[in-house]
Amino acid sequence: MLTRRFRICRLLGFNIYIDLSWFLIAILITWSLATSLFPSMYPDLSNTAYWWMGVAGALGLFASILLHELGHSVVAQRFGVEMKGITLFIFGGVAEMSSEPPSAKAEFWVAIAGPVVSVVLAIAFYGASLASGSWLPVPVAAVIWYLGLINAVVVGFNLIPAFPLDGGRVLRSILWAVKGSLRQATQITAAIGSGFGVFLILLGILSIVGGNFVGGMWQCLIGLFLRGAAQMSYQQVLVRRALEGEPVARLMQRELRTVPPGLSVEQFVDDFIYQHHHKLYPVVDDGQLKGCVTIRGVKEVPREEWSQRTVGDLVEACGEGNTIDSQTDAIDAMAKMNQDGSSRMMVVDDGQLRGMVTLKDLMNFIALKMELEEGERPTAITPAGAGQETPG
Repeated sequence: MLTRRFRICRLLGFNIYIDLSWFLIAILITWSLATSLFPSMYPDLSNTAYWWMGVAGALGLFASILLHELGHSVVAQRFGVEMKGITLFIFGGVAEMSSEPPSAKAEFWVAIAGPVVSVVLAIAFYGASLASGSWLPVPVAAVIWYLGLINAVVVGFNLIPAFPLDGGRVLRSILWAVKGSLRQATQITAAIGSGFGVFLILLGILSIVGGNFVGGMWQCLIGLFLRGAAQMSYQQVLVRRALEGEPVARLMQRELRTVPPGLSVEQFVDDFIYQHHHKLYPVVDDGQLKGCVTIRGVKEVPREEWSQRTVGDLVEACGEGNTIDSQTDAIDAMAKMNQDGSSRMMVVDDGQLRGMVTLKDLMNFIALKMELEEGERPTAITPAGAGQETPG
């Protein structure tokens, strides 16, 4: 979901990222505060003051969202969940977990931690605005009041019981504890989340028809995001349930098409790539694995040199990017493929080629296992990976 991002710092041991879409919403919030909210409430200030207040309000909002996500992350880490980082993006923030919390209790405390932080911030800012009285400059007092209000809004919105909002995750933890099934709990709360997303979309359409174009568009976009996130979260649970505990050795292909290093690049393209349509092939010489050859390597060779160059010239050494151990958990293999952007990996034990595992193999295994266990074949599973995202 979040691919256009860069790291800005590290806080409390967590990497903090900003998605490029954040800059758009930061500009829009600053503009809205500086040209609408603050001028309507404090009409006697200068334009310069309004813009400084807009910048301070926007930065304060995103600092509050960051603290909200840090609340999730700290508690998740206490329960043994590895955190990939926190990303600020157009819809706020997201704490990226490498897996689901280990229990319903852990899910509850991870989910509620963010709103608790926001409640504390809302009380602190609102209390500060009351305590400041008349001794603080009006622009400063106005920004503090705004931050108290916006944190209260963040709490109210996030506690709506629609997955993957925090309220939905709290509801999921309760259903998980009652039903004893993470899958069923996620299915119910994801359906609620998807329905809430549709409601926001319809509300946005009505707002647009009623003349509130900007507000209606934001409602539609948030609704689309929530609906997609709810559906993806349920898929992630299905994927994890099907693959977790399954070693790669059970899913890998043992009959392999290997390439000798002396084969010309031209013949390799004609006899392997064009016939079998794979992007990676093991290179084996006298039974010894030398590495692999990929389409990426072929593309780096000028077309007129294909007949003179050999596969041996293009061999890429075995490493973490193209190999995996046969006892690796299949869910970790899928996460690794998603992270590296690869669809095939060589299965290697102690330097010996054992087989090949592909993303297609993993997806077929998921579909078959679900059909056997649930009585119906899934129709919309995508390689969602193992990660979980907790929007704030």
